[in-house]
Order: sequence, then structure tokens, then C-alpha cells
Amino acid sequence: MERFVVIDLETTGHSAVKRDKIIEVGIVVIEENEVVDSYGTFLNPGKSIPEFISSLTGIRDEDVKDAPTFEERAEEIAALFEDSYLIAHNVPFDMGFINAEFAAVGRELLQNPVLDTVELARVLYPKAPSYKLGQLAEYLGIHHEDPHRALSDAYVTAKLFLKLRERLDNLPYETITHLIRLEKMLKSDLFALLADRENELAFSTQEDPELETFQGLAFKKIKETKNTPQTRIGSYGDFLDAIYEEGGTLSQQMARYEKRTGQREMSETIYDAFQSRRHALIEAETGTGKSLAYILPAIYDAVISGQRLVISTFTTQLQTQLLEEEIPLIRNLLPFPFKVALLKGKSHYISLEKFERELLSTEKDNYDITLTKAMILVWLTETQTGDIDEVQLPSSGYLFFRRVSTDTEAHVDPQSPWFLRSYYQKARKAAQQADIVITNHALLATDIFNDYQLLPSYDKVIIDEAHHFEETASKHYGLKLDYMNMQYTLNQIGETNDPKFIGQLITKYRDFIEEEMIDRWDDLIIDAKYETDDLFRGIFQYVAEQNKHQKSLSDIGRTQYRFENSKEDTAKWDTILEMTNRLMFFLRDLIYILARLDQNLAKQYEDKYDKNEVEQYIEQLQQYMDHLESLFLAADSPKFVKWVEVETYGAKNAVYLYSEPTDISGFLSTDFFAKKESVILTSATLTMKNSFTFIKERLGLTDEEIETKKIPSPFSYKDQVQLMIPTDFPDIKHGNQDDFIYATCEAIFSLAEITSGRMLVLFTSYDMLKKSYYLLKEIMDTSTYALIAQGISSGSRSRLKKNFQTFDQSILLGTSSFWEGVDIPGEDLSSLVIVRLPFQPPDHPIFEAKSANLKENGKNAFMELSLPNAVIRFKQGFGRLIRSNTDRGIVFVCDSRIIQARYGKYFLDSIPEIPLTKDTTQQLMRKAEEWF
Repeated sequence: MERFVVIDLETTGHSAVKRDKIIEVGIVVIEENEVVDSYGTFLNPGKSIPEFISSLTGIRDEDVKDAPTFEERAEEIAALFEDSYLIAHNVPFDMGFINAEFAAVGRELLQNPVLDTVELARVLYPKAPSYKLGQLAEYLGIHHEDPHRALSDAYVTAKLFLKLRERLDNLPYETITHLIRLEKMLKSDLFALLADRENELAFSTQEDPELETFQGLAFKKIKETKNTPQTRIGSYGDFLDAIYEEGGTLSQQMARYEKRTGQREMSETIYDAFQSRRHALIEAETGTGKSLAYILPAIYDAVISGQRLVISTFTTQLQTQLLEEEIPLIRNLLPFPFKVALLKGKSHYISLEKFERELLSTEKDNYDITLTKAMILVWLTETQTGDIDEVQLPSSGYLFFRRVSTDTEAHVDPQSPWFLRSYYQKARKAAQQADIVITNHALLATDIFNDYQLLPSYDKVIIDEAHHFEETASKHYGLKLDYMNMQYTLNQIGETNDPKFIGQLITKYRDFIEEEMIDRWDDLIIDAKYETDDLFRGIFQYVAEQNKHQKSLSDIGRTQYRFENSKEDTAKWDTILEMTNRLMFFLRDLIYILARLDQNLAKQYEDKYDKNEVEQYIEQLQQYMDHLESLFLAADSPKFVKWVEVETYGAKNAVYLYSEPTDISGFLSTDFFAKKESVILTSATLTMKNSFTFIKERLGLTDEEIETKKIPSPFSYKDQVQLMIPTDFPDIKHGNQDDFIYATCEAIFSLAEITSGRMLVLFTSYDMLKKSYYLLKEIMDTSTYALIAQGISSGSRSRLKKNFQTFDQSILLGTSSFWEGVDIPGEDLSSLVIVRLPFQPPDHPIFEAKSANLKENGKNAFMELSLPNAVIRFKQGFGRLIRSNTDRGIVFVCDSRIIQARYGKYFLDSIPEIPLTKDTTQQLMRKAEEWF
């Protein structure tokens, strides 16, 4: 009989090695897939419980003062684990603590086989948004009564394990077989469970109609969408009436529907632009409901005209929202069917052919790669898209995914059996048959620069989050080169004795390859790797020396340095150029040998995969050569800016090289806007002081070809927001940065006391964020407030946001990406602190080059670039606070320039009219308290 014992512990800290002790034990016993027993006890740790642990668990010193010691309970605890699996949500933690306690009292350590529910959940629920116990329980519908208490957590872990067991028992034979091969590298002792399941399935004749198997892989069948029959549709006015007006389908579908005049107005403006074949810029303020407002005219026009229409977003978050929330709602609103498809770049989709080959080669797999393979195996049995964005891979799992993405398929043979099963090809086919294709700015820009070869043809496009479109287009017209990618490629090609690409190729075709080529290869690849390392270290050193004099930091804390070959320190720069030439010499020779190999093996290739790989590596090495030449050896061009970013405290070769155009407006004007019938650009932030001039000029649009429309927010900002600006802050201009940071932190602390945390603090500098975080930790009671900081607290942006919403009294410090796209509606957010007006640093490489370009053309760089960019960013930040009709809050701006500088009015005139108070910090706090 199988016996599983689930354990959860509460402890005085995170490290048994540092003598932290157990304060509570929760144990649950499972037999025959049923909970049959449980055990819980407080334990006296013989030391004081830290405040933050008490705050988290609710366990205080008085609760454990009369509790037994571990030694007094050791025997009965040990007895529970006899002849059983030990299960925990993060086994190393719980087993480490329990064994440290057993060792301390001289008892035998537990040696049980283990099952880690964190690891199993990653493998068996690869689409879960998080693997923390509480968030997993919510995702799987498991009720969690008392989080951070041992017995409650043990019960939840037990229920989680039973769900995981059930999921395991639903996997097909092929997937189980592959998991058995991977099992030895996992932490969990899964072999017996998997082997039993494999034996059961080996004698089963049951087939799953939802799954398909090929070459030993099992994957979900993709449902083909059928062509929709044409339906008679009335006039556009009747169409909108039936949705938006009283008694319309929108009010029937939404319980608390409130008509928004701006929403219908936006739908009408877009359709008018389509009809008159013009472009349009539409600023739709927060609360307009712009997604619905633009999707309706898009669907109507596409279905009526029989011509597909493209919708492009900047973030995958918005794509997901459109597909999972807006489109299903619209299907219920409309009386006729329509087809929507999502299409991303090839690097997002898995290649089953590549994955099948990589699955069989495990010689050099580390833990992360093994875990990634296991996750993908299970994911393939449930994904309809093959889009890796559905999965939360471990960090180095993304490097593995690069090897198996569709992007690595060089020349695709439509006759291949894999082609028929390609997720990317199916996504392309669905896009060609769709009325609406949803994509992202990156693929849209790549499509423009590749003569419209990637997306299915279209004449009309709606670009949401349009304030990012110019920046994305510039990136795709520029180039990026970094040490890690180059070294990764060279390592993947490998030496002749490695079990990597070249070693495998030589083993397979040794009789057809000239010995001279084999002899030369290893020297060349070793030299190329050495020279790559040498070049990037040389650049790192050069930037470090130059930046003693000039220092610019990116918003993620990297040091930036703009360079022009003709203006650099001659002697030192000549050394960099020599290194570049040497590296290019070795790359050229590697390409030559690969090309010779390809020629010699033309008739010998056993499968097209080998030929594809050779051609793909030739192409990749050639691209590196082209980029190096463009960056270091070609003449400087005033139309392009080149710069280096280095990880200030990272490895001495953590170097990233970039080049971008200083002005892309001419290119967009001729190659995009002139070629498309109607381009609609929309965002909540396109204007400065109600004028679209800035965005028009950056995109190369003229008044003659464009309609503009500003849709105001339906929110009552006058009643919902207070804007507060202190008049007694130190002036940062006179070198008082530390004083300014101190005043800011005191204001954050005082405001947090009034609003019970629930605060978002926006910085423009990562350096200032970091200093503020450590100062706040000193002056605040961190057992009362959860202090979460981007780049310091671990996790992605969405994880930090989720953590912020999980704690009652939290303060979230963010820079760059937190100025937009973060929705925290309701009482979770009551105050927004803007530390500095979001001007780009004047020495930021792109900004510096664009400013110089404007000055050369007789324009004012501050008024035409710096100020509009800052105002649009400020509006994005301001928009974080009010996300619904019932939200209330304070915007506290620490930067006095907003009222003292001449240009301050541009910021104030660009946001909705709201009550503004200028006063001392103390008086502002009094007012804030009264207002709340």
C-alpha cells in the first residue's frame, strides 16, 4: 500500500544552518488517495520569534511558551514517516529543518523518498501563473482556510498532491515514457509512480480522441476553424444602436452596464476613417473602454468588406485580455460569426521536430533543462497554440527553448510530416483565414521591414498602445549584439569532440569530410571564443574608463556609453578595432569551413535537419560579422546612434551593443502610412496639452492624411483625486540628492500611515529607487508594511504586482515599466507618489543623438522631444491611480518643477482638471487625512 506523509513547518527564519528553529508542525497522512490522519503541534523554539514571522503567521512568543520542545515530540513525529513518501511544498526547506532538529537531538535522519509539490506542479501544471502555495490553491480551486499556518498549509499541500496525482494519471503513455527518462535528474522520487502508470497504459487500448501521437511525442490535436457562412448585416448605425443603446446587447450581457458616450464616439470615428481611407490618431482616456470601441468597427468592416484587418498591441498582457475577455464578450454581442487569430513571431512557437530531437539528447542537461523538457512534454498535451508565452519556464529554460523554437527551422519543407503538425504554420493558416489578426508591434514592425512577407496581407490596421510604436519600429530597424548570444552560438556549434552540432555531424559523415577541415576546426572555434571574450572584456574596460568622466545609467541600472568610431580615444579605440578585425577573421574562416562542408555533403545528407543546421549556423555567424562591421568598421552615420550598455556590477564581459536610427519618421511615412489604406493609432496618452503635434511629427504623419480625436474619461476626477505638491522639499539641483531622498522617504512614510500603505511610488532612476528602498527599511516598521521594490524584490512585474495586492499594507516602488500597464483597481491602491518628473536623462544615448539631430535642423530639442516625452510618461503614471468610477486617491508629486518651472503647466494642462494643493509637507498630510 502506498503511504504519503505531507509536512509543513512554520519556523523562526529561513535557514536551519543559521540555527533557526521550528515553531509549528503540521502533518497530513494520505492512503488510498484519501486523507486518513493528521497531526499538529506548536513547538517551543527556545528563542524569541521575530516580529516579521509573527506578522506572517500570527504565532507569537506567548503561543509557544508552554509548548513542548522538538525533543519531546521527536519520537511520535518520526513514527509518522515510517514506510512512506515525504511530501512538502519545497522539500529541501522542510526536510532540511526536520533533519536538523533530529540531528540536534541525536536521532536518525529521515531518508524517505520525497515528492516536491512545487516541482510537480511546475511539471504537471505548466500554465499555472505562480507556484506559491496560496496562488496555486486559488488557480486549482482548492480552499485555503488559514495560510501560513502549518496544519492548514499541510492540508492544502495534500489536496494539491491529490490533484497532481490525478493529472499524472491522465497523461498518455508516450509522455509518461519520456518523463521516466528525465526523472533521475528531478528532485522528486517519481520513478515508481511513473513506472506503475506506464505498465497500466502499456496494456490499455483506450485512445484519447483529443490527442495525436507522432514519432513518440503526444500532443493535443488543434481544432481547425470552419469557414463561417456570410450573414446579412445592416447599416453601421443600426449595428452600433443594437449594441450600445438602451436595451442593446451590451446592457443584456453586463450586469452593471453604464453607457459611455465616448465609447460609441470612438467606434464611429474609426469607421469614418475606414470609409474615407484616412489615418486617425485617437487619444482615449482611462475608462473609455477603448478595446471594445475599436474591435467593433474592426469586425464590422472586415466582415462587410471581406478583407482582413490587423490589430497590434505592445504588450502580450493586452493581447491576452483581447482574446480571453473582449472577444468572447463580443461573440455574445453580435448576431453574426467572425474569425479572430493571434499571430506572433516564429521565436514564440515550439518546433515539434526540433523538440523531439533535443528530447533524446540528454548528455549535458542540467536541472533547469530537464525541468523545462518535462514541463514542455506535459504542456504539449494541453496547448492549442504551441506559444511558449503560455508557460512559466525556469530562467535558463528560455535558452533551451531558443534551440527548439520554430525560429531555428531554416528551410521548411511543406511535404514534411512535421510541417503538417507545425504550430507556427497552423497559426499562419488561421491568420490567413481570419477576419481579425491580433499581433504585436514587434512583428508588425518586422513585417514592414521585410516587405510585408510575415503577416497575411492587410490594408487597414489598428495600433493600440500606439505611444510605443515609434520606439518599437526604431529597435527593429536597428541592431543588437551581445556577448552571451555570440558565445552561446559558438558553444552550440562546439568542437569536434563535443556532443554538440559539429561533433555529431563529423561522427555521422566522417567518410565525406576532408581531414584538413576537421584539423583546422578546433583551433578556429577556440580562437573565435577567446577573441569574443577578449573583445567584449576590452569594450567593458573601455566604457569603465570613459565613464569616469561621463556616466549614464539605463532604467535597469546598466551603465550606458554612446560611441562614434571617429571621435573615440585613438590608441585605446584602435585596440578595440584590432580585436574586432581578429574576431571577424576567425568568424569568416568558420563560415568558409561550414560552407565547404555543406557543399561536400550536398548529396550525402541523411536528413534535411543536418543541412538546415549547417545553413542556419552560417547565417547566424554571417549576421554577427555584419553587425560587428556596422558597429565598429563602417563609417559613422548621423542617421544612426550607436551605444554600449554594461552590467555595472556584472561579469567583465556582460556587454550589450546597440544601434538605432535617430529619426524613423521618413521611413514610416513612405513604407507604412503611404502603403496602407487606413492606420488607426490609439492610446490613453498621445497628446501634450491637448495637441497631437508631437506624435504626428515622430511618426511622419501630415495634417492632410490624418483625423485626430480626443475622447475624455467618463470618471469624475474632480471628486475622485487630489493632487498635492510640497513646497518645502530640498532643491535637488544643488547637489542635495541625499536630502531630497530623505524628504521623499519621510513623505512616503507619513502618507503610508494615512492610507495604510496601498501606495505606488514611481521613480525615474533605478539608483534613487534603490537608495530610497534601503532608507525606508530603516525608518519604517517592516512588520507593519510590506515594502516591495522592482529590481530588489524577486519576481517579474506581474509577480510584484500580485504580491503588492496580497498584503494589506504594502508599498510598491517601481521605475520604467511600472509607469504604465499596471492596473491596480479599487482599494488596493489609494496613493500614487511621483518622485521626479519623468524626463529622459540628457546623456541617454538615443535621447542625446535625437536632440543633436533636432538642433541641426534648427529645432528646439527640449520643446520638441524632451518635454513631450516626459509629459506623455507623466500621464501614463498618473493613469495608474484611477481605474474605475469608485476609486479615490491622492497623487503626491515630490518634484517642485511642476509648479515652479515655466514648462510645469504642460504637465498640469495634460491631465484631467483636479483639485491641486501646494503647501508644506506637514499641511499636505493634514489635508490628506481629512480627505480620506
